[in-house]
Amino acid sequence: ILVNVPGAGFLAAPVLDASGHLASPGGILHYIYETGIATGIFPLVIFMGVGALTDFGPVLANPRTLLLGAAAQFGIFATVLGALALSAMNLMDFSLADAAAIGIIGGADGPTAIFVASRLAPDLLGAIAVAAYSYMALVPLIQPPIMRFLTTVEERRIEMRQLRSVSKTEKIIFPLALLLLVALFLPTAAPLLGMFCFGNLMRESGVVDRLSDTARNALINITTIFLGLGVGSKLSSEAFLNQKTLGILVLGIIAFAIGTASGVLMAKLMNRFSSTKINP
Repeated sequence: ILVNVPGAGFLAAPVLDASGHLASPGGILHYIYETGIATGIFPLVIFMGVGALTDFGPVLANPRTLLLGAAAQFGIFATVLGALALSAMNLMDFSLADAAAIGIIGGADGPTAIFVASRLAPDLLGAIAVAAYSYMALVPLIQPPIMRFLTTVEERRIEMRQLRSVSKTEKIIFPLALLLLVALFLPTAAPLLGMFCFGNLMRESGVVDRLSDTARNALINITTIFLGLGVGSKLSSEAFLNQKTLGILVLGIIAFAIGTASGVLMAKLMNRFSSTKINP
């Protein structure tokens, strides 16, 4: 709403006069976007808070579940190919970078979608963020029909065994090992996962409880407010109400659907080769 108020100048850039002095300071939304989203700071801070919220105990107790998360990423690749196919058929005009940014919606992770879109497709940031957060909120409506369609009643009644107890040492080593692997094999993702691992290490170390509590509560909430304002600065009517936005919304829900289906099918496949069943 703020960015569409005529003449308010919320998104105006600062203006310098002929002598180089500041003639107009610019609008608040301009500074919020340039400071927090264009630089990637807001998504990184939120990832630190998410790390402080995350308990890796269940994953460490049952590492096979990592395969379920990996399978769910098929939604990302399918959406990238779908966006490129629409461009090839001249229905949309998406570049490879645009397609990659749209595909990240399938990761069901708002901060990651914003971080990637701000790097690859800043002009599509608003639509991608709206799609990502909207479909995340609609997960209880999107996923159950797909799950019921792909599973039997017997599979849905599978009771998973009690997980083993995970030691504190394992929980401390895990974020450090994860960060090392990411830095070695995927350094471009190190900023996001580095902040995530840092937040998780604060949680699991138990020596900075006050800072960990701030990161997962007050700090993440405050940053989310400014993140919303920054993303909103890209939702002007001319930038949002167009054919590309419609394509992004359609591709986004397809990404969520394929990701959900892939995870369920991977669980069914794993059950065929394991005596320890997983409820798909």
